[in-house]
Amino acid sequence: MNARRPGPDAVPNDVIWVVDRMEGAIAVLVRDGDERTEDVSVGALPAGSREGSVLRVPELDERPDWTAAVLDEDARRARLREAEEVLERLRRRDPGGDIEL
Repeated sequence: MNARRPGPDAVPNDVIWVVDRMEGAIAVLVRDGDERTEDVSVGALPAGSREGSVLRVPELDERPDWTAAVLDEDARRARLREAEEVLERLRRRDPGGDIEL
């Protein structure tokens, strides 16, 4: 097998991951963009991580460095606000009443 290794001058880039759910000592995270999931030990995540937390995680060759992950509360609040706006638009379009088939 010919594994690629990053060069000495390779620079990690921050990628957004969201904590989808906690299953005991394991957190299931979803990567922005491709929606890849990964199971990570809760102990490897920043203190205060919970379901819905948004993390900025350095990645090198698409390998996340969970020990360097940081919580991004501003991004979490922005996503929550966006979801609330979408729900409000849907509510305004809903005529209410029973559905006729």
